[in-house]
Amino acid sequence: MSWVLLICLASVLPGMANGQGGGFGGEAPRGGWTGSSAGSAAMEANASLAILNDVGISQNIGEQLPLDLTFRDEDGNDVTLAQLYRGKPIILSLVYFECPMLCTEVLNGLNRSLRPLEFSVGDDFDMISISFDPRETPALASEKKYQYVTSYNRDNASDGWHFLTGDAESIEAVTEAVGFRYTYDDAAEQFAHGSAIMVTTPKGVVSHYFFGIEYPTNDIRLALIEASDEKLGSVYDQVMLYCFHYDPQTGKYGVVIMNVLRVSGLATVALMGTFMFVMIRRDRKKKAAPTPPQSV
Repeated sequence: MSWVLLICLASVLPGMANGQGGGFGGEAPRGGWTGSSAGSAAMEANASLAILNDVGISQNIGEQLPLDLTFRDEDGNDVTLAQLYRGKPIILSLVYFECPMLCTEVLNGLNRSLRPLEFSVGDDFDMISISFDPRETPALASEKKYQYVTSYNRDNASDGWHFLTGDAESIEAVTEAVGFRYTYDDAAEQFAHGSAIMVTTPKGVVSHYFFGIEYPTNDIRLALIEASDEKLGSVYDQVMLYCFHYDPQTGKYGVVIMNVLRVSGLATVALMGTFMFVMIRRDRKKKAAPTPPQSV
């Protein structure tokens, strides 16, 4: 059990050293969306306070996505969300493809977070990026898909990362389900919106939110393992999930001190038991060994 203690402590101490209180991620919003400094500055410059009041992200954890909704994929084919759920967890991002700033940062940040992850899009989990602008076309979606799948550069990613467009009714239904509120700023001729990604279970239930434009790889890994009903991951990951819990208020994983103490106690008892067993066995071997004859 000593390795269990080492796993927990090795994960806690770096976070404490970085001022993260033992969690994996950096600072995250409490109870809603806080965009990046660049995104916030752009929104403040281009949208009125009245518009910003209509913008935000509510965490609808446990909400079932309406999987019967129909969208168009990057090839222009009609697909339902149900067709894209293949028994794997899915990372959902809501963007629009001609966004001049924030949506690109969301997709770039997501791509950066996924590259170090040993789980692969198309193999272990899938991703869906939906445009919330009903005017956008499959041609735009195809351009975005080519760009990000090429940048991600892993086998089967093209089969697992879907870029969708749709009509206003379908878009409204999916954004309402995940609590994504946005509005169009006529003066700026662009959308005012928040930035986040959502993790959903293989059945389309919302399980995790990650805010901003940077998403810690370890947090995404644990979220995918939890969302997959533990079909992904190793013994190491199960220990991590015991020591760290997802906090929806902060949108990140934090250390659970009591669980770390429990693991520490079990590890200490196991070490003492192992030591006693080795010592007793060694003494028995000494007693059982024949005494060499003494020379005269």
